[in-house]
Amino acid sequence: MIKRTLEVGTSVLASTFAAWRGSMTQRPAERQPPKPLELYEFEACPYCRLVREALTELDLDAMIYPCPRNGKRFRSKVQTLGGKQQYPFLVDPNTGARLYEAADIVAYLGKTYGGPVRKATGLRRRLMVGSAMAATAARSWRGPRGLKMRVSKPVKKPLELYSFESSPYSRLAREVLCELEIPYLLRNTGKARMSDMGPPSFRDRLFKGPKDTSRNRKALLERTGHVQVPYLIDPNTQTEMYESAAIVDYLDRTYAG
Repeated sequence: MIKRTLEVGTSVLASTFAAWRGSMTQRPAERQPPKPLELYEFEACPYCRLVREALTELDLDAMIYPCPRNGKRFRSKVQTLGGKQQYPFLVDPNTGARLYEAADIVAYLGKTYGGPVRKATGLRRRLMVGSAMAATAARSWRGPRGLKMRVSKPVKKPLELYSFESSPYSRLAREVLCELEIPYLLRNTGKARMSDMGPPSFRDRLFKGPKDTSRNRKALLERTGHVQVPYLIDPNTQTEMYESAAIVDYLDRTYAG
């Protein structure tokens, strides 16, 4: 119980240090990519965090290829595709674009898919990077989470995760997916209205508003009758579940080692 409390508490602290960026999807991209974007990254990377924040805010999904330190599955592909191992690395199969550098990726997403992005230059950029680094530090009470590879069994098909970047509970699931090098389709499920704010039990009682306020929130509602993140879908075992603790336990039991 104490361990779980610390895990959740430090994840909340990480979101607070990052100013809860990556929560809202109020002005989504004007166009959705026909094929999912491909992002090579690792959860603890502050610069990768900036790209994931933008993906949530633009309501863009992405196939995540985790590249933790000492990773064996996807790091060599980044070297092949881009010529160096640096993260984040974005591949857009719709345009053929391949980009390093968080600022360049975020600018590309806004320009290509028609959405407002945070222009981070000068002092603002330093503050955003600094807060992203502080968020990583907050999750380091047992060593940095989402940083180092753990031995795992490969998956035949990528998993799916409904999540949004600042969600403290989703982060716990993403960290394990990263450490186990499990590729997954990230279904960004950001909050689109004020009625989406707060934990589901509190939100639904207080606001009693519609739950299908964004593209993936509508899809999740139609699939499960409920809107909450994280939500994991594993097509390899026909398993679907809510609750971060259950997801972390499932991933460790099914794929770790």
